[in-house]
Amino acid sequence: MKVLGRPIKPNEIPGATVRHLLLLGLVVTCLFPIYFMLTTAFKPRVEFYTNVLGLPITPTLENFALVVGRDDFPRWFANSVILTSTSATIGVFISSMAAFAFARMKFAGKRYIYNLMVALMAIPVIVTIVPLFVLMVNTNLINTYPAPIIIYIGFMVPYSTFLLTNFFVDVPQSIIDCAKIDGCSSVRVYWNIVMPLSGPALMTLFMVNALWVWNELLIALIFLQSDQMKTLMAGLTVFKSRFTLNVPATCAGLTVAILPMVLLYLFGQRYFVKGLVAGALKGEID
Repeated sequence: MKVLGRPIKPNEIPGATVRHLLLLGLVVTCLFPIYFMLTTAFKPRVEFYTNVLGLPITPTLENFALVVGRDDFPRWFANSVILTSTSATIGVFISSMAAFAFARMKFAGKRYIYNLMVALMAIPVIVTIVPLFVLMVNTNLINTYPAPIIIYIGFMVPYSTFLLTNFFVDVPQSIIDCAKIDGCSSVRVYWNIVMPLSGPALMTLFMVNALWVWNELLIALIFLQSDQMKTLMAGLTVFKSRFTLNVPATCAGLTVAILPMVLLYLFGQRYFVKGLVAGALKGEID
């Protein structure tokens, strides 16, 4: 047996076995919810209660028909697409401008502002719900797209700026110096040089932020209360009443809901791993 290209010594076998078992347990733990969702989505409701964890004995598509056949399903799907694409795009754009300033520009208090922004990543969403709700009520933004979009962007920017700052620091200074010698302003350096070189990091951030917004439930439930404004995840809660829960229909809806994110990942996977480690070796700004 070999690990990382070298043979395992006899005294290392017990430790290697334990590590592999732990990793196998983690894999099973991560994959089990997906298995449960997919198998349950194809079970009739009666069969689910007699065969909770097994494979479907009489597979059916009636759960998918129940979800997709709802009149408001297309509206829920469209709401999710609008909120996700808008929030992720604007959030990454704003973060990229802030990151360029932190990484390549000098101004008073830069380090303190940067450290304060990084500290904002530790604030949980739940503690801001009450003041944000009061603000949105006072500005008449409840049940409108701007309310969740503004909130989503606000929570995206600190982490996105942190990651992009570390990536922009790694952009070779010689390229930027050559551009400035040719007469490029800071705006042109940012737009024509730094942004094209940052494709993997930008794509990774877009995917991570889009995944969060697409799956987010708390903000969507509180700030989009009307049936017409619900997102797909919030809309799936209609299959739960006070006394009953249609689990197969809910799982069918979740199966449909994950497909756009799976397609997004398949489209951007070649950027994903490279973008995740972008700037990992440098975390300091001047």
